[in-house]
Amino acid sequence: MEDKANGLRQKTIYLIRHGETDYNRRGIVQGSGVDSDLNDMGRAQAMAFFQAYQHVPFSKIYISSLKRTYQTVEPFIELGLPHEILPGLNEISWGVMEGKVPNSIDNEYYRNLIESWAAGQTSMTTDGGESPEEVAARQKPAIDTILSRPDEEPVLVAMHGRAMRILLSWLTGRSLANMDQFEHSNLCLYKLRYEYDTKQCVIEQANDSTHLLTLALA
Repeated sequence: MEDKANGLRQKTIYLIRHGETDYNRRGIVQGSGVDSDLNDMGRAQAMAFFQAYQHVPFSKIYISSLKRTYQTVEPFIELGLPHEILPGLNEISWGVMEGKVPNSIDNEYYRNLIESWAAGQTSMTTDGGESPEEVAARQKPAIDTILSRPDEEPVLVAMHGRAMRILLSWLTGRSLANMDQFEHSNLCLYKLRYEYDTKQCVIEQANDSTHLLTLALA
């Protein structure tokens, strides 16, 4: 899109986290190595988002290679909207923690990991998995692909919680150490505006889940 008032080219990105899975509900570590399905609540969340945003004229949908993101945007795809899988959008690999129910040892490990990242040690990997810096490195070519197509406006991007925190940090020029400031919930929305001339990304809506109010009232 071109802002005719100032001539700036812009792209609007609707960035969402996938809907709920049973792993989310049960507190099981998911990550990129667990390819889980949405549960009944997740599918209801996906439909609620669709009903709230089906009027938006999305040009393209981008998803990770994990099926929970496809299932989240499936109502839009069924309308005939084109979609593309970008594995760079996958969730962080939590390594040996994936598929496990956190116990006291896991919680201590997770807490130490998060505290280390927050202290700036973002090159520290999960045990057998990835570091935030490694995730950011694989995200950048994926985002470059999306931004290289200015005529696709607006776009819908579905991905994952920790990966979103990492993405939002570097995309808005913040340190990865500050990633936990970006709160998220299942099927929350971050609405972003990228300005090509300044190469800056502005967050217009953050962790917005007002579209899910219909589920609470049901």
